[in-house]
Amino acid sequence: MNVKFVKSVENKLLNKEVQNYIHANLKTDLHSLLLKKSPFPEVSIQEIVQQIKGRQVAERKFPFLLKDGIVFPPQLNMEQSSSEKTALYKSEILKGKKFIDLTSGFGIDAYYLSQNFEEVTLIEQNTELLEIVEHNWSVLERKARFINRKLEDFLNENQEYFDTVYLDPARRDQNKNKVFLLEDLSPNILEIHNNLLSISDQVIIKLSPLIDLKYLVSVLPNIFRIDIIALKNDVKEVVVFLSKENKTGIICNCVNLESDGSNFSFTFGEEENAESEYSEPEKFIYIPNNTVLKAGIFNLISEKFQVKKLHSNTHLYTSTEKRESFPGRIFEMEVVDSKKIKKKEQFNIISKNYPLKPEEIKKKYALKDGGNNYLIFTQSKKGKIILKSV
Repeated sequence: MNVKFVKSVENKLLNKEVQNYIHANLKTDLHSLLLKKSPFPEVSIQEIVQQIKGRQVAERKFPFLLKDGIVFPPQLNMEQSSSEKTALYKSEILKGKKFIDLTSGFGIDAYYLSQNFEEVTLIEQNTELLEIVEHNWSVLERKARFINRKLEDFLNENQEYFDTVYLDPARRDQNKNKVFLLEDLSPNILEIHNNLLSISDQVIIKLSPLIDLKYLVSVLPNIFRIDIIALKNDVKEVVVFLSKENKTGIICNCVNLESDGSNFSFTFGEEENAESEYSEPEKFIYIPNNTVLKAGIFNLISEKFQVKKLHSNTHLYTSTEKRESFPGRIFEMEVVDSKKIKKKEQFNIISKNYPLKPEEIKKKYALKDGGNNYLIFTQSKKGKIILKSV
């Protein structure tokens, strides 16, 4: 590690008085704090606020870093980091001797994914960021080889072979705008694809949750698996697995962490041959998880779980018998007349394929938000309907 950095960390940010000040201001309004003068001559108020922001993000995304001695980088470097939950999920499916993260960033994924490997290598072109990660791993008592190089330069000169290669390309352009196409990422995945597969049997790439799966499969060869990972029904990332071995069919996994909804796996392309049945609402109503919606398998889940769609553009399903394993929320509901909805009643309001948004519905019917009961405003083939939980 850079000696100058270690000395700077120990003498400045990790000074006991500085750390006490950071902890004392974790709930302070940061805009107001930035207007104040730092009480420490060797530490700027901006550096202090950076550490406070880092701890706030860590509390939400990776609480394992809430330890004495941990240093946090600027917020932009933490923004793209995986959460502890999603990183832990990925770590449970990987093992081997040699692991390399070619875009280690703040090192969250690398910390977890590398747990089942004997040798760990982290590549990062940002010198200061890599030094912070190396310092933090020392605090966490984890060993790795840290290489401060551009990914492309490392690939051009590398002679090693790895069991697993992992990378999380930067998803912002030079103007800090978000980008999604593989050729616009940094590094350009399409350009280095062959290089990646020349140094490992398995390459794993974390991509934006907004990437189009059909586009992904059409432009990137050697895909054998895609995981759509959601945390509390919020899709966080799409992870693609590449292999140079010839494998038949792409397995797609809809993974729902910290959710009551079941996981669901299918072979990419099954949707094209699946057909939905249609029906007016029956006893049970099903709302698919967002991973299923992201996968676009609207007909497949109708066929697999023997549930019927309400409308071609309404991704709600129904059945007379309860399908416990359905990958989503399940409600027992009945159709109600709008005239029977009383003012001031309390409901959780859901709008699907309906002209009004929940806020507009709440205002129109003078309803209170929340509680244990649900109203779903939607459409069946016969037209607009309102469903009320039983």
